[in-house]
Amino acid sequence: MKKTLLTVLLLSSGLILTACNDSNDDYVLGGGDGNTSSDVNTIKEPVVGTPSTYALTDMSSVAGSSVVMTYKMKGVSGAEVLATALVFTPKTAAPVGGWPIVAWAHGTTGVADVCAPSQNVMNPAIQGMIAQLLAQGYVVVAPDYEGLGNGGKEPHPFLNVKSEAYSITDAVVAARSWLGAKVSDKWVTVGHSQGGQAALGAAQYASRANIKYMGTVAVAPASNLKTIFNTGQQAVANLPLKDQISTLASLNTYAALITAGMQGQSSSATYSQVFQTNAVPIAMQAETVCADPLGETFGVKMATALATTNTLSGYLTQDNFMQVPAITTFLGTTSQPLSVKVTTPVKIYQGGIDTTVPANATAQLITDATKLGTKIDLKYDVTWSHTTAYTANIANIVTDVKGMLSAQ
Repeated sequence: MKKTLLTVLLLSSGLILTACNDSNDDYVLGGGDGNTSSDVNTIKEPVVGTPSTYALTDMSSVAGSSVVMTYKMKGVSGAEVLATALVFTPKTAAPVGGWPIVAWAHGTTGVADVCAPSQNVMNPAIQGMIAQLLAQGYVVVAPDYEGLGNGGKEPHPFLNVKSEAYSITDAVVAARSWLGAKVSDKWVTVGHSQGGQAALGAAQYASRANIKYMGTVAVAPASNLKTIFNTGQQAVANLPLKDQISTLASLNTYAALITAGMQGQSSSATYSQVFQTNAVPIAMQAETVCADPLGETFGVKMATALATTNTLSGYLTQDNFMQVPAITTFLGTTSQPLSVKVTTPVKIYQGGIDTTVPANATAQLITDATKLGTKIDLKYDVTWSHTTAYTANIANIVTDVKGMLSAQ
């Protein structure tokens, strides 16, 4: 195959990536074999009740069992809370030593309880990936994340790295408690978008599970949120207002989910600090509706405002919302993965035409993580979007997982 090389100079991060549009080429920045954090899960009897059958998507042809498991985890407040996770086992008998575990970290669904993946039909691409992992003889544990699927007792702390990581580690601990000798002591994490960020968080806090963490595959992982907001706004700044709506509605949605996810925490921002007046009541819907309909509502309201007043003013984020102290801390610290050195293998897939997690945000992530000593295996393709960076690489991701789990 003829290869067309593209040198992408990402000035915002100071990192130069040499990439190729042949999706079979890897650009290796390194590997490793350890993890960080010393907070070990000691929760007793972590599985609550008996896991119930997950019937919203028929996995019977590929899974021996498909259940929704309620488990105890350490929440964002430091106290134990209840969370839910999907657990899928292979149809084949467990081998000597047990099945390894693959934790799947899902992308953005929303903050409201009804947005939990365990309460919804599974995306076909995700279903296909899980089927391939099961065929390899792996148990798949897919947490909803803290605050999702728990009956609305608390909001989901959206993009809070530690909360997401503990959702993953504690779900793995609970699944091992439930399955016993059927599972081994090896596990990896795979995630896309918000889930890519969560997967990197799992690498950072993997020792909490107190078993052998073998690596991470993160696709288009959310990071450097301030860069993402600024890049999106700058990308449409010179377009006609009608052509700005789609991007600005999307950015509004993420800002609303962040704000909603912070509610009830010791450090939070109010909706009026983040949004202009007419956008506030829309943003508040993030507490009850999922991400897609919330984004559609922002888009419709903005289009109506433009048609009637010839302006989007009133329906945007505040000009200085990223300077609100709670938001500043969240964007720079709370939501940032790989903030300490990680020594287990980390592989990242990133697309060049991704407008949700732009390449410059991931370049900045890699630059900063590399300075800390984390070694990252990057696979970049200029033609991948946010979606296709995942869907075009499912077979490669399964191969990555197999390689990580087969290591000694």
